[in-house]
Amino acid sequence: MTYEVLNRVDAMADELFIEGEQAERIGKLADETAKRMKEAGSIKMLQPKQYGGHEAHPREFAETVMRTASLNPSAGWIHGIVGVHPWQLAFADPRAQEEVWGEDDNTWMASPYMPGGLCVPVDGGYTFSGRWQFSSGTDHCDWAFLGALACTPDGKPEEPMRMLHVIIPRTDYTIIEDSWDTMGLRGTGSKDVVVENAFVPDYRVMDCDEVIDGTAVRRYGRTETLYLMPWSTMFPLGITSATVGIAEGMVHHAEVYQGDRINAQGTAIKDDPYTLF
Repeated sequence: MTYEVLNRVDAMADELFIEGEQAERIGKLADETAKRMKEAGSIKMLQPKQYGGHEAHPREFAETVMRTASLNPSAGWIHGIVGVHPWQLAFADPRAQEEVWGEDDNTWMASPYMPGGLCVPVDGGYTFSGRWQFSSGTDHCDWAFLGALACTPDGKPEEPMRMLHVIIPRTDYTIIEDSWDTMGLRGTGSKDVVVENAFVPDYRVMDCDEVIDGTAVRRYGRTETLYLMPWSTMFPLGITSATVGIAEGMVHHAEVYQGDRINAQGTAIKDDPYTLF
């Protein structure tokens, strides 16, 4: 483990912290923050070296997400969520990988995976429509993984239910701008996205069961240890790392604040025997 990206995050700590306040005001990640994260290679940590990525150890990824989140919660959340998507794309059909990374290996992908859409089979692929909530970082992403239910040709969900992960470009979905207004993590810009009757070729659709059981990895010959990790381990990693990092940042700032605080009796909080500090 080199911790190359973590060192870059540390080097821009002051800027990330200041821009976190801006993100809360504007309701999305600040453009400057997205630029810094791209320059640092934050979202490329789990990306194949074949496409300019780091293929970093999951622990290194988690620790870097935690550090980012401790400085700028929204940036850390996006680092954790969006940062896992290159790991999955690494074992998608190579044609899909080339479409996403071929011209720009610093392309970001949004989500979510909730089955908010329907995939109806047509010649060569699917007709795809739906609406999804909580698409974190979507303003700075050019592609997305969106969850869907597989349908029969007449548009009814298959029985038993079968979930799909659809890879779709930004040109095929619309961001609903007024759909994210929260008290916390406003800077994640986790807005709704809508797709209306988009055509998706077969090679840009992944079967959820095959992603989870490892069939997708084996199909396209990925042998790197990173991509043999279970989905159930890697998918939650970004969320839990960001959450822990946010908590660490909160504790740090509380300690700094309390360290200079004077109570009503004129005693410094750090010297108050009734305060655990």
